[in-house]
Amino acid sequence: MEDRKAAGPSRAARRGRWWRLRQRWRMVGVFEINPEHEFYQLTSMIKEGMHSSIQTTMDTSGQDTPAAEQFAAEETQTHEGFQMQTFAASVFAQQRRSLDITEEEYMNSLCSDQCYLQFVSNSKSKANFFVTNDKRFFLKTQSKREVSFLLSNLQAYMAHLEKYPHSLMVKFLGVHRIVIPNQIKKYFIVMQSVFYPDDRINIRYDIKGCEVGRWTNPDTGGKQIIQVLKDNNFEGKTIALGQEKSWFAHQVKVDAAFLQELNVLDYSLLLAQQPLHRDELDGKHSLANLVIRTTKSLDLEDSPTGSDPPTVPLLKETLGEEGSVQPQAAAGEGFHEHHRRLLPNCKNSNQVIDGPEQRYFVGIIDIFTVYGWKKRLENMWKSLRYPGRAFSTVSPAKYSRRFCQWIQDHSQ
Repeated sequence: MEDRKAAGPSRAARRGRWWRLRQRWRMVGVFEINPEHEFYQLTSMIKEGMHSSIQTTMDTSGQDTPAAEQFAAEETQTHEGFQMQTFAASVFAQQRRSLDITEEEYMNSLCSDQCYLQFVSNSKSKANFFVTNDKRFFLKTQSKREVSFLLSNLQAYMAHLEKYPHSLMVKFLGVHRIVIPNQIKKYFIVMQSVFYPDDRINIRYDIKGCEVGRWTNPDTGGKQIIQVLKDNNFEGKTIALGQEKSWFAHQVKVDAAFLQELNVLDYSLLLAQQPLHRDELDGKHSLANLVIRTTKSLDLEDSPTGSDPPTVPLLKETLGEEGSVQPQAAAGEGFHEHHRRLLPNCKNSNQVIDGPEQRYFVGIIDIFTVYGWKKRLENMWKSLRYPGRAFSTVSPAKYSRRFCQWIQDHSQ
């Protein structure tokens, strides 16, 4: 027995050290906002305000289709030392329901006793980024202009997501303003994280479809930041989606066309990947998994109840040579009508696309830059500064075409 003790630490101790090491790795680029942190008071107030705001929507039975006046609704709640404004609360509550996020889940994540995390990356944005402790939701401070733009186009945004439920657009879940008298007035939005869960993600990209200023040195120089790489870092690589390629390229085209209608440019495709585990590879072709994925992929609000049997079979499966189910056969009319796909059986499935060997996390973000006179002047200056080169400040029509072409060229 004593020889065994002298031989080294127990298996349980080694597992404990390995778990702690993995936790440290996972926290690279995020810092806990503890009582000593400069944003602790602010985030504590945000949590308290969010709790009351979410409680209001929990106590109110929501409608599936918000009325027009609900898009312009504002509610102010007064707390000790601050006020919290909530915009279009019932609209965003409906958005959360459509994403299968219950109000209980939302509250537990945003209002838990665990500290928020501060997200630190190589982004040039001056905004503050906070992440819930489970990394499921992002909170980002925004300017008044950006919030006004979002709210003025909220009906169009929601209509787009209703028409294309599997859109790759960033999913906004709430818009708020916190006012601390004589200190700060901040607008912030809550978004679903594209990279959730991020346990196995070790490389991230921000893609705009151009080349000027689109390189990031992968070496962080020892800094504890999450390095987000760019277009030129992706040179020689591909997004290997197999039979999902055509769906992906078409959905990007649809989403980019919507942003063009809003006169928006300079948006990005967030992209990350991780290898599929053997059980994920084996399981995704099983009939049981296909049933789960098809149910997840269809809008269950439109599904018939037990007393109202379907007239069109939910599954139209065909078996391959080895007995595996062909995913493209599990469609049905709703898939094509709203350009749906067969979602993977995982969390955050709207932002996840599985290729033959890799799982990709994708989402279109940063949709607030309008092609106004300042951007037109910037376009003229860059045309002189970078003749013949591809830079980001171009007309929304050109930006959309180039963005979609990059996706087409780099997908297989």
